[in-house]
Amino acid sequence: MNLALWIAAGVLAAVALTGGYSKTFVPRKRLAEIQGGGWTADVSDGFVKTLGVLELLAAAGLILPAALDIAPVMVPVTAVCWILLMIGAMITHGRRHEYPLVGLNLVYLGIAAFIAWGRFGPESFGG
Repeated sequence: MNLALWIAAGVLAAVALTGGYSKTFVPRKRLAEIQGGGWTADVSDGFVKTLGVLELLAAAGLILPAALDIAPVMVPVTAVCWILLMIGAMITHGRRHEYPLVGLNLVYLGIAAFIAWGRFGPESFGG
């Protein structure tokens, strides 16, 4: 179970790193042209960049606290925050009728829920 949780955290961290990098460093107008990025045309640059930074922090928060043994409880806390982010993403894509993206967000939400459950419960870092 511990290995499965580490793999899930690694996969989700890679997703967060990729999304965070693009939202933080790719111009919003360019993001709006990419499939699934149309929502960025409806919000400010600051909002997109803020989401990007939050995703970069999530990537770090899913791995580093446990790997460095510094406040490892932050791993499941980060996973819960990711769940909230995915609920917002599903609402946004649902309003735009981008149902395949809603499904993808649901998969990411499920992975985060698995991490939160496992790290708060049977495979917690607490001892």
